[in-house]
Amino acid sequence: MSSPDAHVSRRPRGDAARNREKLVDAARAAFTTAGEDASLEAVARSAGVGIGTLYRNFPTREDLVAAVYAVELDAVLGTVDGFLAEFPADRALRAFADRYAGFVQTKRGMAETVRVGAIRGAAETVHTRERVNAAVQRFLDAGVADRTLRTDVVADDVTAALIGVLLSTRDTIDPAQTGRLLDIVVDGLRLHDR
Repeated sequence: MSSPDAHVSRRPRGDAARNREKLVDAARAAFTTAGEDASLEAVARSAGVGIGTLYRNFPTREDLVAAVYAVELDAVLGTVDGFLAEFPADRALRAFADRYAGFVQTKRGMAETVRVGAIRGAAETVHTRERVNAAVQRFLDAGVADRTLRTDVVADDVTAALIGVLLSTRDTIDPAQTGRLLDIVVDGLRLHDR
């Protein structure tokens, strides 16, 4: 039987995790709307915690930016299983491409409003390219298995193509262009009967 003290000692960790999550959510909203001008005091207030709690979790603004970035990337990569369960691999990859495009757009908005170095550091810290490549490889493997995707495709080439589409449509005046280009990329990966 556990002692009352053991229960009490676990509770702060749960509270700390909830506080950290609330701070990241509040920071995401603040960085997206106010950018570099986002007040850390306002982030703490929005999260319902004191500024000391913010600094205990994130000693610098860059630490907070990195945490927001990491949470967003985890959310994108967390969609792989669901997409593969719901769709054939080619369609699952296309759905993932849309979700990844949304992530890049959010990251771009943050990079334009917070120090670019903070975003770059966050991307390197969480090994973004390697993790996206691993996700893409899962779609490719599933596509070979269900015969919807070609067998001669390298995951990093797909990631590079996705990034290329997203960079090239950064300033487009046609919001549907990104989707059309992603369709072309995924169609080029499909296993077509010859």
